[in-house]
Amino acid sequence: MDLLKIKDPSFLKGLSIKELEALSKEIRQFLIEKLSVTGGHIGPNLGVVELTIALHKCFNSPKDKIIWDVGHQSYVHKILTGRACEFDTLRQYKGLCGFPKMAESEHDVWETGHSSTSLSAAMGMAIARDLKKENYFVVPVIGDGALTGGMALEALNHIGHEKKDMIVILNDNEMSIAPNVGALHNILGQLRTAGKYQWVKDELEYLLKKIPAVGGKLAATAERVKDSLKYLFVSGMFFEELGFTYLGPVDGHNFEDLFENIAYAKKTEGPILLHVITKKGKGFHPAESDKTGTWHGTGPYKMDTGDFVKPNKKQPPAWSSLVSETVRRLARDDDRIVAITPAMPVGSKLEGFASEFPNRMYDVGIAEQHAATMAAGLATQNMKPYLAIYSTFLQRAYDQVVHDIARQNLNVFIGIDRAGLVGADGETHQGVFDIAFLRHIPNIILMMPKDENEGQHMVYTAINYDDGPIAMRFPRGNGIGVPLDKELQNIPIGTWEVLREGEDAAILTFGTTIPMAMKAADQLEKLGISVKVVNARFIKPMDENMLTSLLDENMPILTIEEAVLQGGFGSYVLEYAHSKGYYHVQIDRMGIPDKFIEHGDVSSLLEEIGLTTEEVVKRVSVLARKKQKRA
Repeated sequence: MDLLKIKDPSFLKGLSIKELEALSKEIRQFLIEKLSVTGGHIGPNLGVVELTIALHKCFNSPKDKIIWDVGHQSYVHKILTGRACEFDTLRQYKGLCGFPKMAESEHDVWETGHSSTSLSAAMGMAIARDLKKENYFVVPVIGDGALTGGMALEALNHIGHEKKDMIVILNDNEMSIAPNVGALHNILGQLRTAGKYQWVKDELEYLLKKIPAVGGKLAATAERVKDSLKYLFVSGMFFEELGFTYLGPVDGHNFEDLFENIAYAKKTEGPILLHVITKKGKGFHPAESDKTGTWHGTGPYKMDTGDFVKPNKKQPPAWSSLVSETVRRLARDDDRIVAITPAMPVGSKLEGFASEFPNRMYDVGIAEQHAATMAAGLATQNMKPYLAIYSTFLQRAYDQVVHDIARQNLNVFIGIDRAGLVGADGETHQGVFDIAFLRHIPNIILMMPKDENEGQHMVYTAINYDDGPIAMRFPRGNGIGVPLDKELQNIPIGTWEVLREGEDAAILTFGTTIPMAMKAADQLEKLGISVKVVNARFIKPMDENMLTSLLDENMPILTIEEAVLQGGFGSYVLEYAHSKGYYHVQIDRMGIPDKFIEHGDVSSLLEEIGLTTEEVVKRVSVLARKKQKRA
């Protein structure tokens, strides 16, 4: 079959199982080939080929609502809904999104890039369906990793209570981004080995009805005996106790099993949980044999060997590695240091810490709220918790940072990974909101280093800080390759650093935008404009002495941040200037505009939003001319 000619899933209705199996092989080969060039979430998608085909054959999308939790496993869905021809542009600037996107297709009924949202969304759709007296199936597809998220458990509880008609597909591959952890994961393990509980239960009911009741006793106890089987065959019966009819476990790569169970689910009233066992990475040996999560999402790779395509020249250390390894180094001399991550031990490069200090490393699963408050609990006992978390996922623990960490002024070190634009994963993952949602919280310190050497010193500063929470932002990718000092040292809290002297204007910036500012200053020098460049490494508290000095000199100021402008660092500078009465000083700001930034390489995204060297030169030139006119 020519996958490029698929327009919608309706063609699946007339295909035999043999033809569907052939289609599955074609889709797998297509994904392996295309993703070897573009990169992407290959492991999750290879695991759901048959499941996705079965769902689209048995249901009528988009009337029936198929809702993908997290969404990184929706590539097969995209192929079946007419987007195979766009896969050469996957996750690229202006190309096909790596997650469900309503603007791409009517079959994408829910957009997501964070886990554990599908069940709540499904409940909303089911309520709307019933209130409007409409008739369609609501089918959320959630992974075993995402099911450990607190939001998913809240939704399970509510769905079971309301008894809404819904078919929840539990895609159980025993992995999320990393190997799953927790008691719920152990329950699923018991279910995997329990066999087909529902069919055994129904067969017994049929047989009991065939036996004449002796004195009425057997008939009276038949239902009770039947129901007690769930405790015999499935330990705990977690889902049935929540109000779901549990079906499974089902082989997620066997069409006959899938069709049989989906048909049964469609005829059953109330909430159904269909437990489907799949193999992450199925059909591509490197991904299929992965036990660490390396093949969850990748860059380009070689199809024949599975080797990742790496740059020819040696790269500076990855930021995640630099931070985690510095924490590991300090942990050798301080047994109070504990590392915590919400399901990101690989992405946060904590494998080394975990191997050396297994009793001080905690992967809590997809549970950012729990991770933050657990860190707070550790801090109350004079421990030194390091919470490694992506900026986009820290959003999910906002209340815990406010209520449990900052309000109690506890010594928690938050490593904010992937701060700034991250590129290919797009708008759900861009780490551009953390400054705005953190800087207004009392007690918290927020900083960002200019390079990896300053980064290791900031880690040292954070671990040794004893007066409350402290957070360090750092970007995705690698450092810039500066030498690293052997001896670590404290950086005075709230101090900035002048990188270049100047008299006509000042640029205040930090982190990834410092090279842009320095390059612009060089160009401005050729235009006869002398620019001071300041490494404003402490976003909160600011270096008020240095800022006041600039304001006293009536120095025009341009702030630059790879973060949202609303409520960001530039806003902080404006607020300070206004509060101190410096109404006449020219202050301009550059940053992320008031919109969600979609996927693409970071350089293209920066160009699109005007966060470039050329724009810096233009803005500073205007500021300098205004200063001259005022003089």
